Amino acid sequence: MKIFTKVLETELPQGAASESISLSFDDRKRGRLKIITDNGNDAGIQIERGQVLRHGTVLTNDANDYLLIMASNEKVSTAYVENKTLFARGCYHLGNRHVPLQIGEGFLRFQEDYVLDDMLHGLGIHVKHEEAPFEPENGAYAPGEGHSHNHGHSHDHDTDGHHHGHSH
Repeated sequence: MKIFTKVLETELPQGAASESISLSFDDRKRGRLKIITDNGNDAGIQIERGQVLRHGTVLTNDANDYLLIMASNEKVSTAYVENKTLFARGCYHLGNRHVPLQIGEGFLRFQEDYVLDDMLHGLGIHVKHEEAPFEPENGAYAPGEGHSHNHGHSHDHDTDGHHHGHSH
């Protein structure tokens, strides 16, 4: 089984055979994944956690195997908004909820979520459910990655279930 362990930083070599796989956004942010390529071969992805594989990313390994990553269609809510103020208001309210959000030319897109659909509807923004590739903005959803601003809550409380009253 081929295991793909790193992102190719250069162009795919001329004539190099590559496998391909279409993955949802949730799978493209996992880092560890067993897959069946579009050619029907078992393979694995094992890359550094916190990296999101964008559509068109090529993964490789020490054996110089190549895997093209594509964004598959998935259930999304898309709001097409002409009015710039309304568009900005939609971005603001979705951003406040820290949801992965794709911002395109005149549209907002997020993974299908009826609560968010209703919130936008309340602002006067109408949402369409469709199957489309989902490529959200970089950054907001990588926990601990380059995330230094303080949200006013302390991080010294224990949340992992360890170190309760034990002396070290």
